[in-house]
Amino acid sequence: MKSQCIYLILRMGKNDLNASINEDENKLGVSRMQRRLERIYLGGGKAKIEKQHGRGKLTARERIDYLIDDGSYFFEIGAFAGFEMYKEHGGAPAGGVVMGLGYVAGKMCMIVANDATVKAGAWFPITGKKNLRAQEIALENNTPLIYLVDSAGVYLPMQDEIFPDKEHFGRMFRNNAIISSKGIPQIAAIMGSCVAGGAYLPIMSDEALIVEGTGSIFLAGPYLVKAAIGETVDKQTLGGAETQSSLSGVTDYIMKDDKECLDTIKDLVGKMGKMDTAGFDRIEAKDPKLPAEKIYENFPSEATKPYNSYKILDSIVDEGSITEYKKTYGKTIICAYARIDGWSVGIVMNSREVIKNAKGEMQFGGVIYSDSADKATRFILNCNQKKIPLVFMQDVTGFMVGTRSEHGGIIKDGAKLVNAVSNSTVPKFTVVMGNSYGAGNYAMCGKAYDPRLIVGWPTAKIAVMGGTQAAKVLTQIQVTSLKNKNQPPNKAAEKALFEKIKAKYDEQTTAYYAAARLWMDAIIDPVDTRRFISIGIEMSNHSKVEKFNVGVIQT
Repeated sequence: MKSQCIYLILRMGKNDLNASINEDENKLGVSRMQRRLERIYLGGGKAKIEKQHGRGKLTARERIDYLIDDGSYFFEIGAFAGFEMYKEHGGAPAGGVVMGLGYVAGKMCMIVANDATVKAGAWFPITGKKNLRAQEIALENNTPLIYLVDSAGVYLPMQDEIFPDKEHFGRMFRNNAIISSKGIPQIAAIMGSCVAGGAYLPIMSDEALIVEGTGSIFLAGPYLVKAAIGETVDKQTLGGAETQSSLSGVTDYIMKDDKECLDTIKDLVGKMGKMDTAGFDRIEAKDPKLPAEKIYENFPSEATKPYNSYKILDSIVDEGSITEYKKTYGKTIICAYARIDGWSVGIVMNSREVIKNAKGEMQFGGVIYSDSADKATRFILNCNQKKIPLVFMQDVTGFMVGTRSEHGGIIKDGAKLVNAVSNSTVPKFTVVMGNSYGAGNYAMCGKAYDPRLIVGWPTAKIAVMGGTQAAKVLTQIQVTSLKNKNQPPNKAAEKALFEKIKAKYDEQTTAYYAAARLWMDAIIDPVDTRRFISIGIEMSNHSKVEKFNVGVIQT
């Protein structure tokens, strides 16, 4: 009896220690993220912000803060876009544009605001990708778009990477036309420069406002006019507010300053009619069983450690709302109906616990086996049948490999799951909690599979495979190549080669590397997961759900 008590005390002490380590590491990760965001929020720096204020202009973030409803939440998308990229050009914090979902006059809108403190709001390649993502989200979800324009146009030193291709600058204006044809409102405010091809964006919107003294819009600026036809003209005479409102009639409203412009946008949005809903089910919300902060304790600080996935869910879903599907089958994926902030959802979540299946075989957590792929496929079909949005919670190292899996048809079972995810028509939302490797990323609705929104925790890692495994493979390839040339490395050289490859690969798997390239829409604090999902479903509730047709799935 005494020995049992000692064992229990030691066991409890170990659990408490692990929880404390997890909490400390996760909070450090969130703190690191917040410090980086604080630098990003400064845009081009304090001097540039003061210069903007000196001209009587608000910054992009100040404009958004003024525009959205008091006390409402702004979900920023792409804050880490361009992170640690374009260093030779001085960097591009947030890609030189601030965008996200916010409530204006009680209506959820997609807001896109050029940051003129970053290279005068010029477009880098990632700026184009970010703007196109905003339009994609608006188009998928019937979300009104508000453009706060203040941009010098294409960043000329990189024009070959932003100007000519299908997913580049010009696609914005094509999307303007498509969005308009779908009846999705677009309002544009010219609050600074609007030059060359960029002039089409506000004028292809439904309504355009322009601010006196600071706003200007023209196909060619004074310097280009002088070079092209020899005419000397100043900016305001050429395309200022008075010219474009009273003379050309290009713009619809002339505003005295930024605040009057933003107040008018609020008024215009407030007079919009209500949009239809898809009818996703929502009831009165209940708080989760565990506080959101418990995620810090329950999610491990090391990517290889197992943990109880149900405890993570207990901090996200409404208490008592889980109905688990095929609980005793395919245990490395949890499939469950639940509610999040009152919304009905279908959750597909990787389980990281090592378990025995019904045959007594060991199955490793975070790996997709044939039975778990089969279960998830069937569950996704059911959610589409019932018009229930899907939430994917990723912590996956891939599909199971080896002779037994191949002989058991893992490729076929994996293909079924990928097929179901690809053809799913209900809104999909993805949260990358930890690992997201290889085909596991695809099967669990990675960016390539059109989630309405995809975010990661600071612990997220996205790659073909983990850094250690990839480094071992690449090292073996290089060592073999050297041996074939009769230049075999010694053990020290081989180890140095491995460490060099691993360091590079590890850097490329981080959440920041992924978010910088918009493989994820945002990096979020884990405690905000519930709010993120709720906002996403509310956004998507204004979009029509197409009839589900899964195509050919082999049995």
